[in-house]
Amino acid sequence: MKTVTVNASRTYDITIERGLITSSGDIAAKLTKLPCKIMIVSDSTVHAIYGEKVSQSFTKAGFEVYEYIFPAGEASKNVNTLADLWEEMADKHFTRSDMIAALGGGVVGDLAGFAAATFLRGIQYVQIPTTLLAMVDSSVGGKTAIDLKGGKNLAGAFYQPSAVICDPDTLSTLPAETYSDGMAEVIKYGMINKPELLRTLQTEYDVADVIETCVCAKRDIVNEDEHDVGVRQFLNLGHTLGHGIERSSNYTIPHGRAVAVGMVLITKAAIKAGKCTEETLGVLEQLLVKNGLPLSIDITAEELCDAALNDKKRKGNSITVVIPVSTGNSVLEKMSIEELNTLVKGVWQA
Repeated sequence: MKTVTVNASRTYDITIERGLITSSGDIAAKLTKLPCKIMIVSDSTVHAIYGEKVSQSFTKAGFEVYEYIFPAGEASKNVNTLADLWEEMADKHFTRSDMIAALGGGVVGDLAGFAAATFLRGIQYVQIPTTLLAMVDSSVGGKTAIDLKGGKNLAGAFYQPSAVICDPDTLSTLPAETYSDGMAEVIKYGMINKPELLRTLQTEYDVADVIETCVCAKRDIVNEDEHDVGVRQFLNLGHTLGHGIERSSNYTIPHGRAVAVGMVLITKAAIKAGKCTEETLGVLEQLLVKNGLPLSIDITAEELCDAALNDKKRKGNSITVVIPVSTGNSVLEKMSIEELNTLVKGVWQA
């Protein structure tokens, strides 16, 4: 078993081991006093595969188990689903001594985490990520949120889980496209400051080792900057434009694919501005193609720039953008929205 400890406003362990999902109940039981209620929050796709197994694990460990299942997809990560979950917990008389378990990918984790942060002003929750993207990124670090009509993740809270339970065996049930989405976030870590990870991805590797590398990288950043005011902004490489792509597509383009294109665009812009090497773009594009990810998207530059106006990282008329400068090396640069628009339009290829 691999264990990575996060020391943020709440200290917790991320455990990585094949078959670990069947021990979810035992892990959660160590975090609370039983008897205790737990609400397993999941989507329709993941629950059909793992719901019964996880529910049995919590029941066996001594929890009183309830379930809240919503339709799979980004479209469900909204205020209506959140309010319905709140009402379900209220109806089942959940108290501050009870818990939530987020079983699924990033959408489930974001929504369930925000519910945990806000119900009764905060109850414990555990993350049980079942996608690569959630394992290496969204389940770690305490960012929780829902989408609004105006943009992605515009309502949320920083609220750390009490545990993250990663079972790489669950990745075997993912569609190839969903697995590829997670690889975009893996490649992102390499592009930020982990050139050795980029080299690893060129070889045969154990995905559990890659998950551990990414989680350790995020752990180090979150320990230093939990609330995203400094170095944590490096994790947004490709995300400002990526979120704009998602919104412009009405969230029909998955997060990982949008981030992949966002990374390509900002790298091309950095090259045009004389801030990045051509070699860096070559390495990035080769890894994206190898992992089934796109290099471009069919929307206009105007649509993308308009969508980026509602990015949550914007402060007034400025925004901090992650700029790649070489393979495994990026910097933060504050620029005006107009400067960002000029960069995007200068490299856009429809």
